[in-house]
Amino acid sequence: MDWQRRDVLKAGGGLGLAGVLVALGVISPEQALAAGNRAIFEAGSLDAVFAALGTGKPPDSADIVISAPDVAENGALVSIGVASRLPATEQIVILVDRNPNVVAASFSVPPGTLPDIQTRVKMAESSPVHALVRADGKFHMARRDVRVTIGGCAG
Repeated sequence: MDWQRRDVLKAGGGLGLAGVLVALGVISPEQALAAGNRAIFEAGSLDAVFAALGTGKPPDSADIVISAPDVAENGALVSIGVASRLPATEQIVILVDRNPNVVAASFSVPPGTLPDIQTRVKMAESSPVHALVRADGKFHMARRDVRVTIGGCAG
């Protein structure tokens, strides 16, 4: 039996259950957030995110690859991918500088899992997008500029 696969499936099932409970109104989105992640989602700047994570500004790393369009026609739906070639990657956080909420997404990466995520985020305006990766207990970062023609965080 592949126990790592089983752990990944159990974690995914738990996340799916949390999403269903939020959708049904049984729990609030705030309750679905892990207590440790709450501070980073409430942070209003990159420096506040770093402080909430207990780190200074991480060094840039060529081992983190951000895939995103150079120009996003609509900020309401911007495809972002992050792949880490750093050994022992534990967490991937996507940050958008000029969004009302700087942290767009945070992913825990279980041991033995390929650290390559694909998601879609809203972007209020053109902005640098940062990928913050914790690997082997240390943070590393990469940046990519994305130009948005129609903002997606209004109203």
